[in-house]
Amino acid sequence: MSQGAALIIGAGDATGGAIARAFARDGLVACVTRRPRNLDSLTALVSGIEAGGGRARAFGVDARDEDAAIRLVDQIEAEIGPLEVCVFNIGANVRFGITETTSRVYQKVWEMAALSGFLAGREAARVMRPRGRGTILFTGATAGLRGRDGFSAFAGAKHALRALAQSMARELGPQGIHVAHVVIDGAIDSQFIRDTLPDADERRAQDGLLIPDEIAKNYVWLHHQHRSAWTHELDLRPWNETW
Repeated sequence: MSQGAALIIGAGDATGGAIARAFARDGLVACVTRRPRNLDSLTALVSGIEAGGGRARAFGVDARDEDAAIRLVDQIEAEIGPLEVCVFNIGANVRFGITETTSRVYQKVWEMAALSGFLAGREAARVMRPRGRGTILFTGATAGLRGRDGFSAFAGAKHALRALAQSMARELGPQGIHVAHVVIDGAIDSQFIRDTLPDADERRAQDGLLIPDEIAKNYVWLHHQHRSAWTHELDLRPWNETW
């Protein structure tokens, strides 16, 4: 059994992977998840963490599946150690005009960004509450603060996630569990952004893109905050981002 585990739900090649590496460096076993079809990329992430001296495990899990979420947390507790940190990091950013937004799109985005966040938070709280400690972190977006044209589905889901984080923080804080919501306001330096933004290289050279490793440092910092001065909501953006 280890000293503890950090569960990162939605460990992609940018922010999620950086968060996993940061918590592994901090001494926790990074338990990383994506849908089963992305298991190969998770295996590469785990190999990289282990090559750097950390510990990690990969789990192919659909975060929208309630039974799978329950089994995942139970498996971590039984095989790895107490769940000390749970990070929900699924994005689900899509853009459609309101008349082009089908009910299927709206429901799928809600399932990915809101329902799965609820399942992750509930199951983490289930095992953390008896111990009276733990950290639950939700990755939010500007869409969780205000809706924009073309983002009705994404904004609705991210508003729901933010409300969930607030409700959980008020309920679980007095029980020793730190719940925080991190608003990522800006483009993240990732392969997707480099492929889609024509000025990505220029922005990157000027520190105008959010660097995943710098984002991750804040997640570890939140976990280590003293309970006399807990942060609930933290917004991160490049220095030159308009807001």
